[in-house]
Amino acid sequence: MAKKKRTTKIIPLFIVLILAIVAISFFTSDTNFKENKKFFYIKSTSDFNLVIDDLVAEGIIKSPVIFQWAAKIAGYENKIRPGKYEIENGSNIFSIIKKLRLGNQTAVNLVINKLRTKEDFAKKIASHFECDSAQVMAILTNEDSLKKFDLDSNIAMTAIIPNTYKILWNSSATSIFKKLYNEKEIFWNEQRKQKAVSLNLTPTEVYILASIVEEETNQETDKGKIASVYLNRLKTGMKLAADPTVKFAMKDFSLKRIYFKHLRFPSSYNTYQQAGLPPGPICTPSTKTIDAVLNSPATSYLFFVAKPDLKGFSNFSTNYKEHLHFAKIYQQALDSFMKLKTK
Repeated sequence: MAKKKRTTKIIPLFIVLILAIVAISFFTSDTNFKENKKFFYIKSTSDFNLVIDDLVAEGIIKSPVIFQWAAKIAGYENKIRPGKYEIENGSNIFSIIKKLRLGNQTAVNLVINKLRTKEDFAKKIASHFECDSAQVMAILTNEDSLKKFDLDSNIAMTAIIPNTYKILWNSSATSIFKKLYNEKEIFWNEQRKQKAVSLNLTPTEVYILASIVEEETNQETDKGKIASVYLNRLKTGMKLAADPTVKFAMKDFSLKRIYFKHLRFPSSYNTYQQAGLPPGPICTPSTKTIDAVLNSPATSYLFFVAKPDLKGFSNFSTNYKEHLHFAKIYQQALDSFMKLKTK
């Protein structure tokens, strides 16, 4: 009889002990990685079991059995929310489950600087989000999809204003493009639109011209003057004859010098052959460059060429004779530099 009483007492103690262990595991650190924090990604196709497998594989949790039990009690089993989650080292099971169940994602900081091609943009999006580059390219090349945004495949990239954007990792390619397009609409406020009108250009045309200026120089103080050269050429009916458009046409951005053989390359983007602006941008220009075009000074300049100090600034001319003089000095300086470089 005494033995039975002892056994009866032991069972509740055992249950209490188990519950205590579970409680401790539930509210104390369960992470299994060394970094201060880790990002955990849940794909749209993931189910409950795959989430647990990935949590273990990534070292996010070290007690999968307890996590599974707790997650089921918390109702997370049927509420899998895809996304990017920031897990801090030392997090307990309770806080991890709560974050995943509520879908408290950490947004991706998408930093867009200068991109030259649709493929560059698609690759960047695919490297930061769940969607792949093929899905992005499908949007940028589908005329029917682009019509909804008042765009076509030539000018699709004008929807992208370089900036930093906060976007959820599991956003679709369409929603990402729509987000960028909406930001573009905000950027083109009435003041900027009026400035474009004063130049006899549309916002799209300003963007295209700015993309050429962006590729011509990194010197902010020269951008407005370079824009004035191209605006003067457009007004007088001259061809833009912009070297960066040849590089873009050939898709060879490694070219350091443009020779006569390059000028013959057949393309609607080759402004040595085609009059007016190219059909689309040759890169995503910075907002500073776009504003430099919109605020470009009124000049009589028709030509420019790099200065012989090779620091990226340009000499500007109103006539071809003066331009040839500056061009000769620059070529001599460049030849000397190349000779020294090859020694």
